[in-house]
Amino acid sequence: MTIRDIPWTHPLKVTLCSGLERTFSTVYEALDFLENEWPLKRGERYDRAVVCCQRALKRMTPPAVAREAFVAACLEAGMPAVMAAPLPYGKSSHSGAAAAL
Repeated sequence: MTIRDIPWTHPLKVTLCSGLERTFSTVYEALDFLENEWPLKRGERYDRAVVCCQRALKRMTPPAVAREAFVAACLEAGMPAVMAAPLPYGKSSHSGAAAAL
């Protein structure tokens, strides 16, 4: 987690197109995934999620709004997202290629 990152109250577990599951627990993790690892299908909800996450990191949008926008983008791309159990303190969802609970 970066210094300016904002954790979500409840992490999200997303089933990727490859079938792997990955857990996102912060706004920055979601934005990084959107900008660098997103599958080819990008639509209106993807665009909104990127903007909401960027604004949340600048403290201009509530983290919950960014989280919901990320969920909508995942659903738009055919990647189901569900609430995950919180990660233990000090653990990051980037500890492996795909962190599954």
